[in-house]
Amino acid sequence: MSRRGWLLFAAMGVIWGIPYLLIKVADGGVSVPVLVFTRVALGSLLLLPAAVRGGYLRALKGYAGWLAAFTAFEIVGPFALLSTAEKHLPSSTSGLLVAAVPIFSALLAWLTRSGDRLTLIRWAGLAVGLGGVALLAGPGAGRGSTVPVLMVLGTALGYSIGPLIANRKLSALPPVAVNTVCLGAAAIIYAPFAALTWPRHVPSVQVLAALAALGVICTAAAFLIFFRLIAEVGPARATVITYVNPAVAVALGVLVLGEHLNAAIGVSFVLILGGSVLATRPGSARNTRAAPAPEDTMAAGEGATALRSD
Repeated sequence: MSRRGWLLFAAMGVIWGIPYLLIKVADGGVSVPVLVFTRVALGSLLLLPAAVRGGYLRALKGYAGWLAAFTAFEIVGPFALLSTAEKHLPSSTSGLLVAAVPIFSALLAWLTRSGDRLTLIRWAGLAVGLGGVALLAGPGAGRGSTVPVLMVLGTALGYSIGPLIANRKLSALPPVAVNTVCLGAAAIIYAPFAALTWPRHVPSVQVLAALAALGVICTAAAFLIFFRLIAEVGPARATVITYVNPAVAVALGVLVLGEHLNAAIGVSFVLILGGSVLATRPGSARNTRAAPAPEDTMAAGEGATALRSD
């Protein structure tokens, strides 16, 4: 890759690795509805000028149903599940569990016959990756964490279904328009719940900074940078950031928040990422974010050309 390509790649690896840390910080000062509303509203408002200036919004006519489905699976559900789960789980654990997105994506592609057949190596990758998830969901998660772990896995599943919808039904649409509208729709959905749980006192500077960073950096800026990365190095190389984000999430959780890094987390890290690499070897259903969508291009944690995260 060119020097510019490496710089963009490094930027995305960090940008989509930090939402877990920021969500953990923001969770301490505001409700989940306020957190999600602030993030998606900021992201949509910052992307809106580009969508309007380019005249891209008119291209969305006739796609309301699929845009709604994408919004539900990629933003509304996952953002709430992840933010709620992080009230009980370390940010590093959440980051690793969301790293199972490529595994779910490969399974969904196989089940829906939208990708190449799974070879023995790919099956082995799925087994290894799911083994890592099982290990992390057990002793790695801590007592009383079963429900939060399931919430994060639900987030990963949503991040897998969203790109599938985007690739099949929305791939011909302008990405900036899709992301602007879907984030805006999510903001409208969360607005009444955010209003009901709005904090009575101004949150701390740390919480406000985390909310701003989630909306501006991890949502709006991430979207723009990711598509520049795709243009520079191609969608296949761009999706490799899926394997970098969890490492960043774990490192930040340990270094910034003082989260404990035990043997179970270490082994799970190797199993999940190793399994993801094997399960998404060239020729299989191509991993995560892959089309025009917000957290897909974000959230691959949190894809190829779509909106996680995370």
